[in-house]
Amino acid sequence: MTKFRSNGKLLITGEYVVLDGAISLALPTKYGQSLNVEEISKQGIHWIAFNNDNKKWLEAFFELEELLLKPDISSLAKSISEEEYLLKILRTANSLNPNLLKNSTGFNVTTQLDFPKNWGLGTSSTLINNIAQWFKIDAFKLLELTFGGSGYDIAAAQHHNAITYERTKEKSNVLNVDFDPAFKDELYFVHLNRKQNSRDSIEHYRKQSKAELQKNIAKISSLTSQFLTCESLSEFKLLIEIHETLISKIINTPKVKSELFPDYPGAIKSLGGWGGDFILVTGKEADMNYFKEKGYNTIIPYMEMIL
Repeated sequence: MTKFRSNGKLLITGEYVVLDGAISLALPTKYGQSLNVEEISKQGIHWIAFNNDNKKWLEAFFELEELLLKPDISSLAKSISEEEYLLKILRTANSLNPNLLKNSTGFNVTTQLDFPKNWGLGTSSTLINNIAQWFKIDAFKLLELTFGGSGYDIAAAQHHNAITYERTKEKSNVLNVDFDPAFKDELYFVHLNRKQNSRDSIEHYRKQSKAELQKNIAKISSLTSQFLTCESLSEFKLLIEIHETLISKIINTPKVKSELFPDYPGAIKSLGGWGGDFILVTGKEADMNYFKEKGYNTIIPYMEMIL
C-alpha cells in the first residue's frame, strides 16, 4: 500500500487579490487529508472516502473505460455530484499521465480527512495534491484544469512551514518564510459555522480598474511583508485593521468585526472567502468566552492549528 498526505491551509493575507499576483502569506495546518492506494487485480478504481469521524461520506467504483475517457473540463463549473467531480479529476489526472492506469489492472483507494469538511481548510486542494502525487503529475496543472483558483492552497498542501505565494502568468513563486509570532499564544481561529458564497464579492472585485488593481496588489504585498516582520501584538492588530479596511473596500463587503462582533476588544481578521469558515482573532483564552456565548464553539489556538 502506498500512502500520500497533504496539509490543509489558511490564507492570512491577500484574500481575493492573491488571484491577481499579490504576494500573500499562507500557513499550512496540522490538519490535512491522506490518500492510501492499493493495487488490485480487479479492473477499475474502488474509492472510499472517510471524514474526520471515520464515517464514510463517499463510495464509488469507476470502470477503467470510464477513467480513460477525455475529461469534460467545462462541466466542472456546473453543479455536479461529488462522485462526478471525483471522476473528472481522475480523468484529468489520467490525461496528464496515462501510464499509471495503462500499466495497472485496478486500485483500492481510501481517503481520510482529519478535519470536518465544513472547516474550509482545503478538502479539494488536499485531494487534488494527493491525486497529483499518486499520478506523478504537476498539482498546479491539475488544479488549473479542474477546480481552478490561485493555487496558494496547493502550495500550502506541499509545505510544512509558512510560505509567501505569488501567482504570475509564467509560474507561481513560493518562498519558505519565517513566521513564528512571539505572541502566538494570543492568536485563535474561530469557525463561523457557515460557508460563504463569495460570488457578489468577487463580482465587485472584478470591477476594479487595472490601475486600482495594481495599486491594491502593491498595498497587499507590502502588508504581507509587514506581517512577516511584525514583532508586537499591538502592531499585528494594527496591520489586521489596515488589511481588513482595504479588502472591505475592494470587495464592497462589511468587515466581519463590524458586522458580527463590533464590541469585541481584540482584532478580528477574515481568512479566505469573507463571511465564512475561520476568522483569526487576537486575545487571551478567557476572551474566547465572548465567542462561545454567541454560539461559536469551534475555537482552535494557533499552536494547535498551524504546523
